[in-house]
Amino acid sequence: MTHPVSLLLAGVAQGRYPEADGFVEVYPQPPGPTAGVLAFTAHHVVAADVSADWVRANLDHDDVGSAMKPPFLGALTDVLRRPAGALDVVLVAPGQSGRPALDLVPLDGEHTRLTRAHRYRTDIRAYAVAAVPQTMILVGRGFAGRWETAFEVPPAERGTGLGRALAEAARYLVPAEEPLWAQLSPGNAASLRAVLAAGYVPVGSEVLFAAASPG
Repeated sequence: MTHPVSLLLAGVAQGRYPEADGFVEVYPQPPGPTAGVLAFTAHHVVAADVSADWVRANLDHDDVGSAMKPPFLGALTDVLRRPAGALDVVLVAPGQSGRPALDLVPLDGEHTRLTRAHRYRTDIRAYAVAAVPQTMILVGRGFAGRWETAFEVPPAERGTGLGRALAEAARYLVPAEEPLWAQLSPGNAASLRAVLAAGYVPVGSEVLFAAASPG
């Protein structure tokens, strides 16, 4: 049976958003190593192995954004016994058919970001641009089984449009029309501009709580 959070995300990817009703939904952690708190317009989702009673007891019911603020996230960190990740903007774009414009080659060997990705993603495929081997682009299955992407542009290539090209190329690395998700820090304005220009749409925000490795 498909997890409720996976169904919710599939709907969001197609433009079906939760009602802006101030409600906080509570579901168990999806299969995999990662729990999370998701934020949409006046609607939140707690996807973690805590009870609805626990969530209600730790929210400020006079604050519609309470689920994404430090007191609640800190309490969730304590009960899950794992650290909260960064607050990220969440964007999504459909996969594309055909081949990417960039000449990509499989990325082997050690790479800090790739090593980190293996801790909380599965089915990872990683590439570099043939002409710029210091680049990195990956897709893999992440939170709630969704396809996620990340990319890295070397300092010397920043401001050249390569970030946008990598974000566009990622859409060709997943099945056509399959949602591809990107999570970025709000302060990472350069990468946000790149993914927006590559056709990704912002749909919400999230804080994830990842265990050490997929399980």
